[in-house]
Amino acid sequence: MLIALCSVHGSPGVTTLAVALATHWPDLADTRRLIAEIDPAGGDLAIRLRVPTTPGLASLAATARRHPRPEVVWDHTHVLPGGTRVLIAPPGSGHARAALHLLTSAQPQLLPAAAREPGVAVLADCGRVDPGTPAEAIARQADALILLSGTHGEDLAHTAARLGELSRWTPRPGLLLTGEGYPTAEVERELGVPTIGRLPHDPTAAAALTGHAAPSGRRRRTGGLARHVAALARALAAPSAAAPPPTAVDTRSADAPSPDPGARGGSATAPPPRTDLAPGHQEPPAGDLSRGGRPSHPTVTEPHT
Repeated sequence: MLIALCSVHGSPGVTTLAVALATHWPDLADTRRLIAEIDPAGGDLAIRLRVPTTPGLASLAATARRHPRPEVVWDHTHVLPGGTRVLIAPPGSGHARAALHLLTSAQPQLLPAAAREPGVAVLADCGRVDPGTPAEAIARQADALILLSGTHGEDLAHTAARLGELSRWTPRPGLLLTGEGYPTAEVERELGVPTIGRLPHDPTAAAALTGHAAPSGRRRRTGGLARHVAALARALAAPSAAAPPPTAVDTRSADAPSPDPGARGGSATAPPPRTDLAPGHQEPPAGDLSRGGRPSHPTVTEPHT
């Protein structure tokens, strides 16, 4: 299974989500999990997790033309504590973009083919998907694409501008919100599409996952990031997740308050039919960013504590 993770603005936590999904993926003993950094802006995990950049994306790209077998991907990965493997991209956009362009020009199907092997889950960190990104060649072959977006005004403006394009990249696109900002119900109403859920602002958990120092100062209450990610991972890994019909992820406990003190947050349930972003089109079904077809993600019920 290949899950492509991306954003279109800012840094909403795509790399953190990739690490979190790999960490909380179900059936860990029977699943080969791979975090693949294919962000043309450069990788972060070599520094965060203190692993070398070679072998990695650059060495895989250099050998892919001569050895186009899916199993060669694993020869260019590092094993992290817990068994997750990582394909490291070099820091800096120059080397990373060149390596990714070489790989997708020579063997764009290599990573997706490795992901299709039984018992394999590849979390592809595509970073910010600007128009013309070389990561598109891989993201278009994903079993599911998750667009991660913040919920402040500037985040949502950029997200709205790219929804139509990204919905055509994969049969299973999904919009996942993160952090504090406008309530989920208001975002769904303004964008004209339902979301598949919302991740809470949890800097302590995020720091632990990605090797950063925990936030200093007064003690912070954790926001339940692990529970929400585990629920999303179970939904993506479920046998029924490879095909419709799915529905929106239930993460109501993660909903953030509105910037307006007088406003109240809503739930992540699908709103009634309304006009979509494009004039003359009706809203797609729950969980799908496209303008038609079946809903695109399985139901996830947030565990209660």
